[in-house]
Amino acid sequence: MIELKTIRVKTPQREILVDLTSEIARNISESNIQNGVCRLFVPHTTAGITINENADPSVKSDIITYLAKLIPQRAGFKHMEGNSDAHIKSSIVGPSLEVIINKGKLVLGTWQGIMFAEFDGPRNRKLHIQIQGE
Repeated sequence: MIELKTIRVKTPQREILVDLTSEIARNISESNIQNGVCRLFVPHTTAGITINENADPSVKSDIITYLAKLIPQRAGFKHMEGNSDAHIKSSIVGPSLEVIINKGKLVLGTWQGIMFAEFDGPRNRKLHIQIQGE
């Protein structure tokens, strides 16, 4: 069985990691799929998705801060919209993930969470969730 769901993500600032682990877990629970895979896809060129620590909020801010230092917003890019840094950051983070589902639950490490990575907000975004299994 395959189910496709779309959730909305409202990001409050230009650059932020938003923990969506519980929202994704809820969608898996509602699907009644016990074993399989959860595919996540962000259909935006200035946002992405990643897995990282969700226990200590300083990790999220460290990631955002370091990416901003590595790829500053105003670095003389040619793209006329002024958001080339967001395009580069989203390319580094990536637009998709796969997470195993076992016994109706996401298989993640103890401290891991699934983060929506916003690099050009605030915005109203989408995240597509494909749940496949039995």
